[in-house]
Amino acid sequence: MSYPICVTCGVQYGGSVSSCPVCEDARQYVPVSGQEWTSLEALRSAHRNALRDEHGFLGIGTEPKFGIGQRALLVEDVLWDCVTLLDDETASRVGALRAIAISHPHYYSSMVEWARAFDCPVLIHEADREWVMRPDAAIEYWSGDTYDLGRGMTLIRCGGHFAGGTVLHRETDLFAGDIVQVIPDRAWVAFMYSFPNFIPLPGASVQAVGAALAPFAFERIYGAWWGAVIEGDGSNIVRRSVERYVAALDGNLMYRP
Repeated sequence: MSYPICVTCGVQYGGSVSSCPVCEDARQYVPVSGQEWTSLEALRSAHRNALRDEHGFLGIGTEPKFGIGQRALLVEDVLWDCVTLLDDETASRVGALRAIAISHPHYYSSMVEWARAFDCPVLIHEADREWVMRPDAAIEYWSGDTYDLGRGMTLIRCGGHFAGGTVLHRETDLFAGDIVQVIPDRAWVAFMYSFPNFIPLPGASVQAVGAALAPFAFERIYGAWWGAVIEGDGSNIVRRSVERYVAALDGNLMYRP
């Protein structure tokens, strides 16, 4: 069966649909040109995946850009975040997976296709269950604040952008999607409810992100796009970015740590 895929966000649906709740939500958008749909088969004929080194990890990103344009990362045998396009070349390069972990619903893409191809589970926080548009037995919902992936990897529920917003911690690395957003000024990170629509998060939500990460030490922060990497001092950058964000909401736009 050919499953419909939203062209704007790249999320695959499990049956016939006429609208995309993911894009109709305030955190995303429906283009002025209207809703468009495609399929994995059509995507394979017009796009390819670029697979290249991303600061020590295999990155997977679709060219030309499709959907939101994120790239996934292979962290040992765990796929962090996901892209919609999956083809034979990509599967061959990835090899084997023991799990797929995804930060939030904007990157759910064709996660079921990936899970079936690699015979592994997709790990999603239960707080975001409502955003799963193609339910499947391969999806495993976890609860609580952390999930031990083994081999020194931990999923951390930060909330923020989405109620189940998740990051992956491994040794001195934090894989953050855009739950913690890597921005052009690499001395800081950002937090938002909606990035395309410029809707900020309440201060309490940002402080909750900081509190969730406080027990974990990390140097590098990997964002959601090619090159979006902070090379060092990650823990301190998150801490002072939380302070600056909350100060700005309180009217202090000249905050200095």
